Amino acid sequence: MLGAVNVTIRMDENVKKHSEQVLHELGLNISTAINMYMRAIARQKKIPFEISLGEG
Repeated sequence: MLGAVNVTIRMDENVKKHSEQVLHELGLNISTAINMYMRAIARQKKIPFEISLGEG
């Protein structure tokens, strides 16, 4: 990957564990999933899902 950089993030251990399980079933790893997420942000120029304070 040309021009690749390392990014360090902190997350809850259980979130990582459960996310990795789902990603494994999808045939992805965390690095690929985060790259997909960041590319979606760049392409759409927004967070690619709704963010709200609740259901109301």
